[in-house]
Amino acid sequence: MLFSTRASVTSDTPQGGQLAGAEDPGIHEKGGWGTDRAVGRRLRVFWRRFSRSRSAVLGLGVVFFFTLVTLVATWVAPHDPTALIAQPFISPGPRYPLGTDNLGRDVLSGVVYGARVSLAVGFLAAATSTLIGVIVGAISGYLGGVTDALLMRLTELFQVLPRFFLALLVVALAGPGIGKIVFVIAILSWPPMARLVRAEFLSLREREFVEAARALGVATPTIIFRDILPNALPSVIVAGSLDIAQAILLEAGLSFFGLGDPNLTSWGGMLNNALAFLRTAWWMPTFPGLGIFLTVLGFNLLGDGLNDALNPRLRSR
Repeated sequence: MLFSTRASVTSDTPQGGQLAGAEDPGIHEKGGWGTDRAVGRRLRVFWRRFSRSRSAVLGLGVVFFFTLVTLVATWVAPHDPTALIAQPFISPGPRYPLGTDNLGRDVLSGVVYGARVSLAVGFLAAATSTLIGVIVGAISGYLGGVTDALLMRLTELFQVLPRFFLALLVVALAGPGIGKIVFVIAILSWPPMARLVRAEFLSLREREFVEAARALGVATPTIIFRDILPNALPSVIVAGSLDIAQAILLEAGLSFFGLGDPNLTSWGGMLNNALAFLRTAWWMPTFPGLGIFLTVLGFNLLGDGLNDALNPRLRSR
């Protein structure tokens, strides 16, 4: 679903996806979304379109739930996730709802704190890769020519690299750490965003409002980031929500192979610890795995809903 949704963002629109901002009259005025009243009206229209899809609302609810859990983890988790608080291998019950692991640690506390790590990595890595992709794609799409050719060759170089195995190699050599994991995921994830933003800029740079800005002598950085970029944001938002899901999966994979931060409890690390006890303690891999599944599913459904609400070609469906 990750790749099919991103494909729909680009294939349903001319030259890589011209979404809501570029189609709505008046959005080009003053390089933004107009007055506060206009913003409120647009948000209400957006919510009506978004809420038509039950799966999108479900995805939003799942993402909101796990985000809330990460914010109140200190108060929600009954114990320290690293504390040995009971006998090992206690099955789920009234006292320990998700049971205990092989060392007597509370699985529920581990799942709650693991959500904090997974979402933090997902949001930070996606934000960093989006920032890099937007800058590269905007400069490439607007300037064109030799600059475009060079930046796209660089983008293709990063895009053909095997992300997961390269991430394994880099983290293994550099050593585990949450900051290093975020950096590696971001550096390996920006090319699709850059190509998407480039396609948006290729479509928008010939519009009348851009020509008028050039005629008035507006500086190139101002045209790029004030006049064109706001109109490309809808597709960036859709792709960014999917990047979060990919980052969560990549972090879980690294932690599963023992390359996560040893000082933090993560879902992938819990799965790694449970690998030797699949038959004797089914609850140890089940609940962190379920957390990964639901979170990634939530962001995918959210991305689908955002695409349906922001893509003008899908509004009449």
